[in-house]
Amino acid sequence: MRASESEDRIVFLSVPDSMRDRVGDAEGFRIDPSIPIPAEIPAGEDKLDLANLSWEMILSGMIKVVSRDPRGANSDYYRRFVVAVKPDIQEEFTEAAILKARNGDFDLALEILEAVRGMFPHSPTAILNTALVLEDKSAALERSGREADAEEQAEKAFAVYRLALALEPPFADAFFNAGFFYMKRHNFAKACECFERYLKLGEDGTKKARAAAIVKEIASRDLDDSVFREAYDFIRMGREETGIEKVRDFLSRHPSVWNGWFILGWGLRRLGRWADAAASFRKTLELGGEGCDTRNELAICLMELGDLEGARNELERALRAENDNVKVIVNLGALALRRGRREEAGGFFRAALEIDKNDPVALRFLAELT
Repeated sequence: MRASESEDRIVFLSVPDSMRDRVGDAEGFRIDPSIPIPAEIPAGEDKLDLANLSWEMILSGMIKVVSRDPRGANSDYYRRFVVAVKPDIQEEFTEAAILKARNGDFDLALEILEAVRGMFPHSPTAILNTALVLEDKSAALERSGREADAEEQAEKAFAVYRLALALEPPFADAFFNAGFFYMKRHNFAKACECFERYLKLGEDGTKKARAAAIVKEIASRDLDDSVFREAYDFIRMGREETGIEKVRDFLSRHPSVWNGWFILGWGLRRLGRWADAAASFRKTLELGGEGCDTRNELAICLMELGDLEGARNELERALRAENDNVKVIVNLGALALRRGRREEAGGFFRAALEIDKNDPVALRFLAELT
């Protein structure tokens, strides 16, 4: 037996004779006795007991070695070995990652997808699923009010989307999903490019109809105007005055586009210009910009202006739109505190922590209440 141990608790050994026949029947695969196989030492154990060696230990070891070094000398052999033993492993791991992401365990989902990408480096779905999970993680952090962390994950998603969009041959679904990603980033020009590319590549009739409708809407509202994108970027980077100037320029040419009024309200709110910001958010709603974010932003302004009843009304309507939005729930708690309702406030903060146990604002408020 050849053995060496790594930081991943991996030992390398030759394939036991008792296991060789079970792999030898796999079509197109033959064991190479000269290549040592990695096996993972089980948790809670100090060394590998060969008497208890299982396929799970071997497959886990191979997957970790390949994930750590996808271009290693024996990585292709290990990939073929794993598929020979477990032909459905890509589907199985992908389903597990999607389930973890849906349950909010984004880090484990990404760890599983990293293993999938290591095992199947040319799989477009593995790359796209990684981008989607990063995007979902960013959205969850944004809902919790953790804007800096959300931005970090969005940048990671952006990097993976770039890989997906550069695939050859082109992967149609990457363009479709990237279009929505860019829309959330207020980069409507890039979103339009992605949807137009999907219209040329895609075969799903429903998706093509949706992409065509979005392209038409972006064009009709001139959201691909570079000034609009610049306004968003300036405000996001903390240059609110410049961003406000840009978005006012946009609105002078497109006064009926609610997205512009929302960006204006966002910039004004960040400067503490509560009354002006509230007026912009009301204009957003008037023009059809209904949504959780608009009402949450308006509620913040109303709280600062002393209209606590109006703020509560907007927050309740926002919560009906997104009942798991941590920012809205925390703001309901903050509002209750302003009204002297400490027990009610504590209930909102605890509810927020049930969704995101690490939400810093809810944790801080609860600590102050005790």
